Amino acid sequence: MSAAFTLLDGGMGRLLQQLGAPFRLPEWSALSLIEAPDYVRAAHRSYADAGADILTTNSYGLVPHMIGEARFWREGRALADRAGAIAREVADETGRGLRVAGSLPPLFESYRPELYDAVAAGPRVRELIAGLSPHVDLWLIETQSSTREALAALAAVGRGKPVFVSYTLRDEDGRRGPPELRSGEPVGEAVAATLTAGADGVLFNCSQPEAMDEAVAAARAAIDRSGRQGVRLGVYANAFLPEPPSDEPYAGISTLREDLGPEPYLRWVRRWMDAGADVVGGCCGIGPEHIAAIARFRNEAP
Repeated sequence: MSAAFTLLDGGMGRLLQQLGAPFRLPEWSALSLIEAPDYVRAAHRSYADAGADILTTNSYGLVPHMIGEARFWREGRALADRAGAIAREVADETGRGLRVAGSLPPLFESYRPELYDAVAAGPRVRELIAGLSPHVDLWLIETQSSTREALAALAAVGRGKPVFVSYTLRDEDGRRGPPELRSGEPVGEAVAATLTAGADGVLFNCSQPEAMDEAVAAARAAIDRSGRQGVRLGVYANAFLPEPPSDEPYAGISTLREDLGPEPYLRWVRRWMDAGADVVGGCCGIGPEHIAAIARFRNEAP
């Protein structure tokens, strides 16, 4: 295992809540961006201080099902611009060359690939891209449940900046069998299609840590078969208890696991790096203390 890896930041919603920011569902992390953006700035600084190499824009909640259809079309692009500008400001003020990743989220609810609407998706993602683009160094198309939605977003951003595509996995309790996206697509096939479409990196996020090992192995094999050089492979898991599919995904705040403190999470991170991951970080429920533990491990490694 090499200590040369890229360290992402962690989750935004729980951290904003802990900082005392305005916070409610369904707006989630978007509410702070709308009503109290200084909290977003403070959250980014927490991750920069923890040692993250990349700050991800607080744009995950800037979608119609979270901020409302009317507000999205009235303010979505300006809010995306605000999210990008805040992350850029914090990254630049560190003087450490931190990069900013533009978060492009699922456009029709997380974990619900069956809701994807190809006709409606294009105008939505273009609003976010237009607002974020002046501020970001790379794109992070994240928490994607299907290649259909992910590859449409990949085509929309074009080839001007590096693009990472991050998939979320089936991770229900007791699940057995080869790793799959939440759409049921095999991970190896999804990764192959994503590389063919031109992604610079393939990651896995917003799933249980236990689901990641086999996904990383399948992705590594697909990358090797592709013959492409320099493709990044990464993981940033969440700390939620496993959740069944629901028609009310924003009805309540998910319960966090008690066994994923900074040191236990670091052990998972080391496993993923042993399997070939070279981009790591955290998703929902993984905070600055987790990122700091990973950064210390990197600094102490021979």
